[in-house]
Amino acid sequence: MGQFMNYSLYNPHYGYFSKHATIFTPGEPFDFNNIEDGPAFNKLLDERYVEFEDKLDETNYDETRQLWHTPTELFRPYYGEAIARYLVTNYKLTLFPYHDLIIYEMGAGNGTMMLNILDYIRDVEPEVYQRTKYKIIEISSSLANLQQQNLNHSIHVGGHGGHAEIINRSIFDWDTYVHSPCFFLALEVFDNFGHDVIRYDMETGQPRQGCVLIDSDGEFYEYYVPDLDRSAARFLRVRQAAARRPFTTPLGPPMWRKLQSALPFAPNMTLPEYIPTRLMQFYDVLHDYFPAHRLIASDFNSLPDAVPGFSAPVVQTRYQRRNVQATTPYVHQGYFDIFFPTDFNVMEDVYRAITGKLTRLTGHDDFMKRWAYLEDTQTRNGENPLLGWYKNASVMITV
Repeated sequence: MGQFMNYSLYNPHYGYFSKHATIFTPGEPFDFNNIEDGPAFNKLLDERYVEFEDKLDETNYDETRQLWHTPTELFRPYYGEAIARYLVTNYKLTLFPYHDLIIYEMGAGNGTMMLNILDYIRDVEPEVYQRTKYKIIEISSSLANLQQQNLNHSIHVGGHGGHAEIINRSIFDWDTYVHSPCFFLALEVFDNFGHDVIRYDMETGQPRQGCVLIDSDGEFYEYYVPDLDRSAARFLRVRQAAARRPFTTPLGPPMWRKLQSALPFAPNMTLPEYIPTRLMQFYDVLHDYFPAHRLIASDFNSLPDAVPGFSAPVVQTRYQRRNVQATTPYVHQGYFDIFFPTDFNVMEDVYRAITGKLTRLTGHDDFMKRWAYLEDTQTRNGENPLLGWYKNASVMITV
């Protein structure tokens, strides 16, 4: 199942991010101080969406175009500047002047975060800028090309030649040992990592792993097997061994299961649980190839309108500029975004167990209150969309 999702999202020939996804760019940064309030910002954002897509349709009309936004683009350049302040402060406290400031970013979209961070460091911390190296690791060839174009444009206007590099490869194919201390940004990428599916036998409590069968007509069929593959079995072991706090699974206590199974027409398996095996493998890459890294990760900790199950994804596509929700992840590959919430309480413990590093977990709004200049994104009535838009997101950092 995890492989099915990875192919659906990242296959270079038909994957969602390879062929159909377009990242919304609002044009000029929003002047939040001259916007009346939150609803006025939402209305202005809707207008920018229409303008952006109208412009795309002039050259390439596509009724199935997948368009999505990121906080980096919505709150440009202020979101990137907040991350830059965190990076520079912690670099100067722990690494300067003995090491360069080396930043890796995975899944960098249009490359806007890179440019905002480098602009800030160049303008505010010129001594640090001379020692800054920024490297994007991007699986999508089309996005890597776009990032390179935007970087080249910045160079033409006095930008960041010699300070940035675009590496077009999957982080899971990484094989270069990076011994130097570095910061690793993983912002809004955990949600699109493939998950495996587990259901538990109601009678024995044993896990069964979900698989997908595709018939000759292209129809998908789900089935479960008692033999877990190595990755799924390892995740369950590591989660159990690493847990510092109780965690929830579909498998209730034995007495509850016994009562459930006694009911007429009772199911023989629990609801599905989606386990983040790919995220665990990302932690392995950090441990094996970036031993001196410090991670800054941010993503959703909960999502509305998910398909049935525990830690289940939202599955949606866009048709004729309208979002269409699906009730299953077994959908036409490449045309649907499949994105998951992250149980940071669990995955913080798994990260600690695999890397041996200590972490701090905080809400997105708390992180921004500390590192952003909030007056930049405050509307006239005192509301602040930067804080209000991502209440269901968390930030995990290596300390």
